[in-house]
Amino acid sequence: MPNKKIKKIEELKEIVEGLKRERKKIVFTNGCFDILHIGHINYLREAKNKGDVLVIGLNSDASARKIKGQGRPIIPEGERAEILAALEFVDFVTIFEEETPLNLIKEIKPDILVKGGDWKKEEVVGNDFVESCAGETIIVPLVKNRSTSLIIEKIRHHKSDAQK
Repeated sequence: MPNKKIKKIEELKEIVEGLKRERKKIVFTNGCFDILHIGHINYLREAKNKGDVLVIGLNSDASARKIKGQGRPIIPEGERAEILAALEFVDFVTIFEEETPLNLIKEIKPDILVKGGDWKKEEVVGNDFVESCAGETIIVPLVKNRSTSLIIEKIRHHKSDAQK
């Protein structure tokens, strides 16, 4: 049975327009969310706390590979979408193909754009557009020493130690 939180962009746009008519505050964030860890959980929970509805733009496998390099993502996009949709504080997930979510942001027109503390507000893709629509961009602090890249490195190191 398909997950009701995972939507195609066209369907999500209609849903968001309806929610905005109900005066719901739409929060948007995006990312690869490859191997979900506590940093992701804290970040997404904090993003949800900024409004009423949390929409995640998930980089497709091809998009994630362009950003992260060969061998990534580890988890396929369909599974990553299902994992994110299983989180109680996530309302909708949509997969996008481009390297950046700018087109998706322009379609959804979120009230609030959220990114992690590894970004400066001025560098966030879509910041100018969201602010031109009377929205705001919020930077959420990261959990120190928690990242998918660090997890992958730890696994590789553990594997090489085990082979000695």
